Amino acid sequence: MSVHANPEPVPTPAEERHDDIGRLVALSWHSAGFGVGAERARWLVAVDGSACALRALEMAVRLATLGRDTEVELVHVQPWLNKEAAQAELARRAWVATDAARQLLGEASLNWRLHVLMGEAAPEIAGLSDTLHSHGIAIGSHGLNAAQSLLLGSVANKVVHLAKRPVLIVR
Repeated sequence: MSVHANPEPVPTPAEERHDDIGRLVALSWHSAGFGVGAERARWLVAVDGSACALRALEMAVRLATLGRDTEVELVHVQPWLNKEAAQAELARRAWVATDAARQLLGEASLNWRLHVLMGEAAPEIAGLSDTLHSHGIAIGSHGLNAAQSLLLGSVANKVVHLAKRPVLIVR
């Protein structure tokens, strides 16, 4: 039986943001203990459901616990969807794609906040890191060679060039 055959229901987001035509463009959820106490910078980890994103999260968890942090910010970026598809699918797609990441943080006893955005991944990730005043960005690399990176583009490389914060690339 597939892991997604009987998916858990998607909880109601803590926040939603719509664009000027009413299209859902951003969502966020957080764990029960997130944000208790003083506001502080946290690691922002880009998650897309891939094994390399989970490796980046594992490294961010190590760094967070070294610094005695108790929280991690996650970001998941979906490509642009039309208004109807965004309303119907954005939350479900993001919740499924980030399941393993949220479980890993729960096992590490770290609180989390998940940001779901629509758009081009690299600028959205870099921009959110600035908005949140993150310690840095942790992102997985799929290990593309130079030719593949030129043809397909590398989100990790683009984030390095766009970010004003430190970027940790994990392979």
